[in-house]
Amino acid sequence: MQLSPLQSRLAASFIASCLLLIIYLLLFPPQFAFAAEFDPIAIHHDSRFRALAAQDLEMSEATDLRAPVYEPEFGLFDRSIIGRAPDNVITLTNNKLERSNLAPGATMAYVYSASSVARRAAQDEDEHTGSLASLNESRGPTVDADLYEDGDEDGSILGPELTRRQQPSRTLWISANTCEQPTYISPNRTNVDPPQLTLYVSTSTDNTSPGPSQTTGSQRAIPFKQGAVMFNVSLSQDVYFSVSAPEVSAELFDASKQYNFEIVASTDRYYFSYDDQSVSELVWVDSDWSAALFKTDDLPIGSDQADEMPYVMFAHDRANPALNGLRNSYCGLSLHAQIRGLADGTSGVITMGLKKGREDNATQQEFYISSLDASSTYIGILARPPGKGLQTRQNSSASDIGGGRVFRPTEFETKPFGACTFVFNLTVCDETEYAVPGNLNNFPNGTALAAFYDDYTRTMWDNFDKVLQQVPCEAPVTSKYSLARGCDDCKAAYKNWLCSVAVPRCEDFSSPDRPALQMRNIGQPFPNGTVVDPSVTEAFGHLRAFNTSRNPQIDEVVQPGPYKELLPCEDLCYELVRSCPASLGFACPRPFSEFGFNTSYGRRNITGGLTCNYPGSAHFPPSAAPTTAAASALAALVSVLVLLLGAM
Repeated sequence: MQLSPLQSRLAASFIASCLLLIIYLLLFPPQFAFAAEFDPIAIHHDSRFRALAAQDLEMSEATDLRAPVYEPEFGLFDRSIIGRAPDNVITLTNNKLERSNLAPGATMAYVYSASSVARRAAQDEDEHTGSLASLNESRGPTVDADLYEDGDEDGSILGPELTRRQQPSRTLWISANTCEQPTYISPNRTNVDPPQLTLYVSTSTDNTSPGPSQTTGSQRAIPFKQGAVMFNVSLSQDVYFSVSAPEVSAELFDASKQYNFEIVASTDRYYFSYDDQSVSELVWVDSDWSAALFKTDDLPIGSDQADEMPYVMFAHDRANPALNGLRNSYCGLSLHAQIRGLADGTSGVITMGLKKGREDNATQQEFYISSLDASSTYIGILARPPGKGLQTRQNSSASDIGGGRVFRPTEFETKPFGACTFVFNLTVCDETEYAVPGNLNNFPNGTALAAFYDDYTRTMWDNFDKVLQQVPCEAPVTSKYSLARGCDDCKAAYKNWLCSVAVPRCEDFSSPDRPALQMRNIGQPFPNGTVVDPSVTEAFGHLRAFNTSRNPQIDEVVQPGPYKELLPCEDLCYELVRSCPASLGFACPRPFSEFGFNTSYGRRNITGGLTCNYPGSAHFPPSAAPTTAAASALAALVSVLVLLLGAM
């Protein structure tokens, strides 16, 4: 059928309109209300589409708010719009410390709103998007490599908004410390610790006030442990939690005294923390009758605290019950420990300092504590005070916050009065930091006694150095005394041996017998005029090693009376023989010689523990012994085999 001219024009117009519509749809796809959440390319490369998306989002929010039966659950809505926290509930904000008193049997309720995190994240996204937009505008159409999400193999471009929204929900870290608690009525009835607080956590809207009266299926109950608690939960919705105080026995404790605690909720990490599982990072070096020295593990290289002291220390008599139930609480230790160091180092009985070690130039923090009681057992607790962290400068961030970290306690003992005196800061023997034979009548303090040992070792070192100068240390390889060792090796080996032999490590004569403890001066009276048990002198009085000190100057000048020496490690002698010229005449006693080796040297225990004396020795726990100890023990074993084979 042939179309009329009017029909032909109508058909042509219709076909042209359809073609234009198809072309339009292909070039400009329709934008819906939440396109900003799914079209990152438009967000980052066209400011007009970003403005349009924001306008659509505002219109969507206005529409939602007008709906009378719909309660939105989007993170961008404030709780003041969709509802308020229950009555008598404290709303916590990120990293804000809340301190409260709590009577026995009472409960304090809190809530952390997930919407506050969403608002903060939205602000961060806006700031991040704006900075990227300005950066891209200055660079032109070049795509920044930071826009690629980690692990995206096909290299698709993901905007920061979509990247954040694809991340899993945030984590809320809840931590609390007990600062005060009901005290004992009678100091003699201390076999029971004060009852601990309990943290209750719920994420259910059916249980917005968790506590001891609620059903267990709708909440988690986490008891405090020695005055501290840590718990984390997903922050996909509001988190409700409370702290409940137990009923207190009026027969054992003062029930009128309230609990006092500090609690913090954080999306960064635990504000308060403790570590009672791993080996303590506080190492007991040694002690005498009134003082003790401690050191930490090596501090991280390049840390922000390289010239500062990141730790503090607390000490407390183990028999005193004041810290029972508070040992993991930083504020509890700060208030109740008998000896407590302050972050600024102003404690009167604790002296803090940094010391560089020999290996890898590592730095350790040291604590010297005075005014201790003789023959007592203490616990030492290392802690990191508020605001102190160990992040390196390359890894520092705004999340380096914290209200104090408490580490596992270290138990230590003081010696009986007067037998041994602690010395340190010697010139040649700069690593000598332990108790040595002393006499308070002749040397009333450690400074005077240290001067005596320092003068003696310096004289011995000067004599050795003069002899070593006769050796052609700078001679050609064909003329050297050894192709494997040099004069510097000889000096280091002699120094280690000299300081361990000439400055004996002292234990009180009443100390329990151990294989590495050698009795000395048993025929001399104690400084107070008493003598050793006659049975001891009868059994060992005829042996020279039991009647004198290894260093004759100790008996002549110090006159310490009977004491026990922790013998030097055998590998110090072997290393000296291997490293120095044979012309110097150094030699070691044969192993297993009853009256030579066994009364002169001890052996390292590769499992840890203080079994012999060496530079830098300390009361390392078995699982935290220095890594060099195992290597030295192996070297000593090889040396023993060499000596045995040479004797055959």
